[in-house]
Amino acid sequence: MSQPAADHPGHGSDDTFAVRIAHSDWVRLRTLILLRWMAVIGQSAAIVVAWKYYHVDLNVTLCLAVVGAAVAANLIAIFIYPENKRLTEVEAMLTLLFDTTQLALLLYLTGGLNNPFALLILAPATIAATALQTRATAFVGIVTIAWVSVVAFYHIPLRMQDGSTVVVPNVFGFGFWLAIVIGVVFLGLYARRVSSEIHSMGDALLATQMALAREQKLTDLGGVVAAAAHELGTPLATIKLASAELADELADRPSLREDAELIRQQADRCRDILRSMGRAGKDDLHLRSAPLSAVVREAAEPHLNRGKSISFDLSDAPGSDTMPEILRRPEIIHGLRNLVQNAVDFASENIWVDAGWSNNEVFVRIADDGQGFPPQLIGRIGDPILRRRRDDGGARPGYEGMGLGLFIAKTLLERTGARLDFKNGTDPFLSEDEHPARSGALVDVVWPRSAIETQARSELGENRQIQI
Repeated sequence: MSQPAADHPGHGSDDTFAVRIAHSDWVRLRTLILLRWMAVIGQSAAIVVAWKYYHVDLNVTLCLAVVGAAVAANLIAIFIYPENKRLTEVEAMLTLLFDTTQLALLLYLTGGLNNPFALLILAPATIAATALQTRATAFVGIVTIAWVSVVAFYHIPLRMQDGSTVVVPNVFGFGFWLAIVIGVVFLGLYARRVSSEIHSMGDALLATQMALAREQKLTDLGGVVAAAAHELGTPLATIKLASAELADELADRPSLREDAELIRQQADRCRDILRSMGRAGKDDLHLRSAPLSAVVREAAEPHLNRGKSISFDLSDAPGSDTMPEILRRPEIIHGLRNLVQNAVDFASENIWVDAGWSNNEVFVRIADDGQGFPPQLIGRIGDPILRRRRDDGGARPGYEGMGLGLFIAKTLLERTGARLDFKNGTDPFLSEDEHPARSGALVDVVWPRSAIETQARSELGENRQIQI
């Protein structure tokens, strides 16, 4: 069972959401303009110093004309586009290709790979790896390698003013070319990997915030319902009393008496509806805390009717006190719900949800009888990106293999002070006949009692009941 792939943080169609963030249109033109100004200053200084102080025989006019092209491109971009302009992927790619070509022209005019500044042609390709998608990055890298190969063979020799020529040995020339090519590939892959992980982590954290905000809204809605039930109690009681008095006074007028009776009946109906809400009082303590068993069952409730058997077991450690009452924090409920959903999605038939406590800790264990976590991924469970394996086939309909669900669960629960441990319930080398019942994935969640246990109810006050 490739369980790390669980993406959906909720249940069914109501709780399922996906985060889709496009990372195009996020590169600021002003950033590339600033980098180009720095390159222009460096190129101009290098040309002047080489010509004036080291007496290198350069075609200064052509060199400065190439640098001037970069200046002109910057000025055009500044005057045409606003300062907050963000480039599309194509625009950013074209901008970096321009910079690569401009650097290649300068190298052509200044000795090709005999110029020690040839290494700077790596800069646009590295920037592309951090700012563009894979195809665009690869294209910029290929163009860079092509230009480096061209100037390695075709360039104006680097001569001194006394007529001598600066030429490195062929073996060094080949070494410089190979080093730049390897640099383009290595730095591109490295920067691309780091950038992808940063983007993935950002997307996953946003998804976590969305999940937490949703659970918080549900909790707040429960408080609003409780407040409404409490506030409507008095006017409904008044309506019921007034309608009863009207019915008595209209005993000699049957048609009007029926209307008064109807009002009283509807008031009774509203009273029953309010009572069925199950929450009483504007400051209902059940919205804040509940026994450990109630919180665990609430988290698993959306998945009780999904065709799998979920068994609950509550036990305390020897010498411990009564079941703790813990905070009904949205992070706890949503995190446990994600873990239960992951177990239900990949279990064969049974899921076990065990909860227990000691004098110092509270723990929840979620186990199933599926295939378990892939052994090679156990150390990475909780990362926001876990790619789908090619041999997964159709075993996971509706999932993209991103591991987002477990990342959300792990992040939310750790915010409450929990420690999570992911493992398998059996040795993968055992035969199916030797597997125990709980042979699938096991997730242990452990909190210090001080982190989630509430104070005594007597310190918080008592709930106020609706009186109708």
